[in-house]
Amino acid sequence: MALRRRGGRLSLVDLVATVATRKGSTPAQVALAWVLAQKPWMVPIPGTTKLARLEENLGAADIELTADDLREIDAAASPIEVQGARYSEASQRMIDR
Repeated sequence: MALRRRGGRLSLVDLVATVATRKGSTPAQVALAWVLAQKPWMVPIPGTTKLARLEENLGAADIELTADDLREIDAAASPIEVQGARYSEASQRMIDR
């Protein structure tokens, strides 16, 4: 099912929210579940200082994304070009020592 908005595909954020609604979950849970579904060694490390957010994040482990869900999210994410360095120049110099 290709969702469309004003002649174009939904943005990744809108799509994740739509999948979350279908799953009865939050967009954050779907995003974390998507990362968990990528590879067995990929583990998201979300940060929070609030117990409610920690509990919400833990709920991502119970989200079952179907092959269609994963294809839909992958299709929305694939055109996005990652830009910029992972670390600041100062941090990178510390790593390169």
